[in-house]
Amino acid sequence: MAEYTKANLTEIEDLAPKGGMGDGLEARFANADLGLEKSGLSFQKLKPGFRMPFGHKHREQEELYVIVSGSGRVKIEDEVIDVTQWDAVRIPAGQMRAFEAGSEGLGFVAFGAPNTASLSADAEMEPGWWGD
Repeated sequence: MAEYTKANLTEIEDLAPKGGMGDGLEARFANADLGLEKSGLSFQKLKPGFRMPFGHKHREQEELYVIVSGSGRVKIEDEVIDVTQWDAVRIPAGQMRAFEAGSEGLGFVAFGAPNTASLSADAEMEPGWWGD
């Protein structure tokens, strides 16, 4: 018999409200639900005009973001790039990043590898990083 796990990303708990961002963000992290051992997966949806209130980077994890709906911008280090549906953006470990939704909102799936023992051990967050 095949060994696999399956989860519907819209049925995974939205953790944004616990972080005080429920008004502008939906954030569903699928690692535990899928039993991921070597990678990580999340689905995030930003409401129109919402900008992540922090930047983040990883010490070890490379991330790949696939825009599944809407459009917006991503700031990577000092560069801001536009993103639209079906764009894929790879960001290596060590580079700070943050997303901002356009007028239609922005939905993306984030895939990261390797799966680190703890997000807090691998990720560095910087409140207000985007600036203007």
